[in-house]
Amino acid sequence: MTYGLWILLLSFVSGAILRLPLALSMFTAGALYFLATGQDVGLLAGQVMGQITGIYVLVAIPMFILAANIMNAAGISERLWAAADVLMGRFRGGTGHVTVLVSIIFSSMSGSAVTDAAGPGIVSIRMMRKIGKFPGELAVAVAAAGAVIAPVIPPSIPLVIYAMLSGASVGGLFLAGIVPGLLMGAAVMATVALVAKRHGLPSGEKVAFTDAVPIFGRASIPMTLPVVLLGGIWTGWFSPTEAAAIAALWAMMIGVVILRSLKAGTLIASFEESVRQTGSTMLLIASAFVVNYAIANEGLAEALVMLIEALNMSPMTFMLSVNVLLLLLGCFLDGSVILLVFIPLLLPTARALGIDLTYFGVVVIINFMIGLITPPYGLVLFVLASLTGVPIQKIFKAVVPFFVALIALLLVLTLLPQIILFLPHYFGYQ
Repeated sequence: MTYGLWILLLSFVSGAILRLPLALSMFTAGALYFLATGQDVGLLAGQVMGQITGIYVLVAIPMFILAANIMNAAGISERLWAAADVLMGRFRGGTGHVTVLVSIIFSSMSGSAVTDAAGPGIVSIRMMRKIGKFPGELAVAVAAAGAVIAPVIPPSIPLVIYAMLSGASVGGLFLAGIVPGLLMGAAVMATVALVAKRHGLPSGEKVAFTDAVPIFGRASIPMTLPVVLLGGIWTGWFSPTEAAAIAALWAMMIGVVILRSLKAGTLIASFEESVRQTGSTMLLIASAFVVNYAIANEGLAEALVMLIEALNMSPMTFMLSVNVLLLLLGCFLDGSVILLVFIPLLLPTARALGIDLTYFGVVVIINFMIGLITPPYGLVLFVLASLTGVPIQKIFKAVVPFFVALIALLLVLTLLPQIILFLPHYFGYQ
């Protein structure tokens, strides 16, 4: 490693130890790299502005954030919960199954694990504890495991960012995320069934058909959002970036005009929160461009390609190694940092080995999601612990079965790429 690279690495680690905001840590590390290598610091602004203003797909991020915040503020979580309870509440540990199903449904509207956890996740935890008799830590573990499905099922903000980094098709990535996302839901539900039996949790009551019809009717209106959004993308009516704007507009129509549950003050608050979230996301992306410049300038990606070629590593061995690396990094780093800094380093090797970049993208995003419930970092676990007051140590123990189930599924998806690529290939994405 060169002197400049050591400076970059040490400054970034120091920022993490001091708990500085990630964007500030990466900007500082990049600026110090420019100084250490004798380059004009003005290039820092050039790298940021030259990169971020030329990527059209980034427009989708603030629009998807706005759509998710509006739908969350419109109070649709209770409607979704009631509809899911009709389908799954009758089984042992039924409220846990309902929680996962609500997460799957809401994931087609939010694209964010934290949004899913802090929105319908809180409603689900309350229902699991009150109705399903779940221990507090188990209720949080189920909600957390369900929430990490959100960024895999489209629309997905991490997949949009990955498309920006890799050049892969957003539409193809969205299609590729559907089956793995549903399988993640099935894996979590199977785990719920096992832990519910072990804890002796009760079964719920079956809802009569006459009561179910109006419940589904109230939930049907919010469900039009994913239909409009994804249907428009896959029929070619609009691009994924245009779809994000349409999703935000349709979410406002649902909340303000149709449901009339979104008042002016709440709508303004949703815009304000979306601006804050967009600002932090864009700052993080911009700072990552600076770090990525340093990585490219040092030739690290090319060196990694040469190392893999020298080791004569097969594509599957590389993929399994990537899984191990990302899972270890997920124990200590935020998934956004891994996505923006480490994935550009791995992409040239993936291309050199002939690995399908759509398949690669879905696998790495699932790795990041598992990292959100992996101790000692586990961002979603900490968010839910702070919102519910359940001790984090108990949550760490309760989430282990769900972590194991998702790791097993990740291995299957890695070894069988056709599960991920079936839908993109069927719809003509190669």
